[in-house]
Amino acid sequence: MPLNYSKWDQLELSDDSDIEGHPNVDKRSLIRWKQRSIHEQRETRKLKISALQAELSCNAVLTPRLHDIRAKLSSADGGLRYFKQLVERLQTSPSPEAPPTNAKDQPTYDAMVLSLLLQVWDGAKSLPEDEQEAAVLSGLDRHIARLAEHTKTLKKDLADEEKEQRKHITSEDIHEGFDSKYIPPKPAPAPVKNAKIDAPKKTTTTKTTEFEVLNPAASNSKALAPSATPESNEENETEYEELPELTPSLERFSRLPLWGYEQSFRFIQANPDVVVPGATDALLVAAFRAESAGKSKYAKQCVHQSLLLQYCDKLGRDGVRLFFLKMTTGDQRAVSIFVNDVEGTYSHLKTRAKVAAAESSTEEHKEQIQLVPENPSASISFNVPDGPPPEDLRLEGPGMEDLDPEEVRQALQTRWDVFEGFPEDLKAALKIGTLEEVNKVLGSMEVSVAEAVVGQLDMAGIMSFVSGGVRDETGNVDKDKN
Repeated sequence: MPLNYSKWDQLELSDDSDIEGHPNVDKRSLIRWKQRSIHEQRETRKLKISALQAELSCNAVLTPRLHDIRAKLSSADGGLRYFKQLVERLQTSPSPEAPPTNAKDQPTYDAMVLSLLLQVWDGAKSLPEDEQEAAVLSGLDRHIARLAEHTKTLKKDLADEEKEQRKHITSEDIHEGFDSKYIPPKPAPAPVKNAKIDAPKKTTTTKTTEFEVLNPAASNSKALAPSATPESNEENETEYEELPELTPSLERFSRLPLWGYEQSFRFIQANPDVVVPGATDALLVAAFRAESAGKSKYAKQCVHQSLLLQYCDKLGRDGVRLFFLKMTTGDQRAVSIFVNDVEGTYSHLKTRAKVAAAESSTEEHKEQIQLVPENPSASISFNVPDGPPPEDLRLEGPGMEDLDPEEVRQALQTRWDVFEGFPEDLKAALKIGTLEEVNKVLGSMEVSVAEAVVGQLDMAGIMSFVSGGVRDETGNVDKDKN
């Protein structure tokens, strides 16, 4: 196929070798003058094109306004009255809207319309009143026709200038045609925190040399003592392992409704970081915690989403698409298998949560605080106040001369305040006054709370004992008996 080089004829250069000039003028000056002439003509053409486009845009706004004014003047509600009201409005409250140019003192559209209407009125005001309206209409028609003709001329001039501009290839016409850029692929999403990832197995080959001996039985009789390996030490040590946690994407993924396969598929497409190692384990941990907290609906949702990701992983590289294709197309066999697996897994998790809750409640009641006398001959009694100290406190009897009534009042008030701060079951047990009832209430409390209560009883003087001390013998009662 022959090549067409005609487009290069439009290439305009300022250093053509075929420049012809005066023999007394050097060629460099001629090239420089031609270059300046080319740039001046190019800039002049640009300015002219911009001016033509601006004027056409302005006419495109004025023409509909003039046609609208002409239509209202010829209507029944128009006439000279409307014409005068319009002129008055344009003079008193004109709109600031103007053509978007940087010209100094650029008139607004209303100012242009007002100038044209005043010209029309100047030609009609000298006529009789009955002929003024017809003169206004004819003058307005004449200006509208003149504006349309001028717009037509502007469009023709603009087309000629743009055609002349396209005749020459300049540096501004250079544009990027084809380009090839390398965009690196997005990195794979990171696994879930604390996820267990199986390390790839390394296969090693070792060369062994066998020696032929005269007495093989004697050489095999000596057995080497097994040496401790790091693997055996790791098996014996039980270390605390942190459980995988939900990422923000997995948290939102776990809130999707049950059996909402289309929603889950769209979510995975928009958030591929949910299909990462450890995601299924994190969802199962969240399900167990939710079931333990009594959130059965959310726990089942977590189990559903965890098994959903497991099935996608087991189906291979294209497992996500294959799984959701079977679920959304109504493959009854695949749907029934998945539903039964979800129900069975959730039932097992629910049972395990109940067992764990029972075990934790048993462990919580193992450690208690109990009051035990220091020795069998000692006894513990409780002095429960009947109420706050009376306002008129009198100290009578032997040994009361050195006591300050105010200090005694403060001590009695403190003892009453401490007693009133106790729970109702503890106050009832103290009023009964037996050590068995008080220990029963202390045993139902947390260890730290019970220790604080015993300290308050001793400080306020509600609890009294012969030996002057209290010993915590939780779990050591049988040892003292022996």
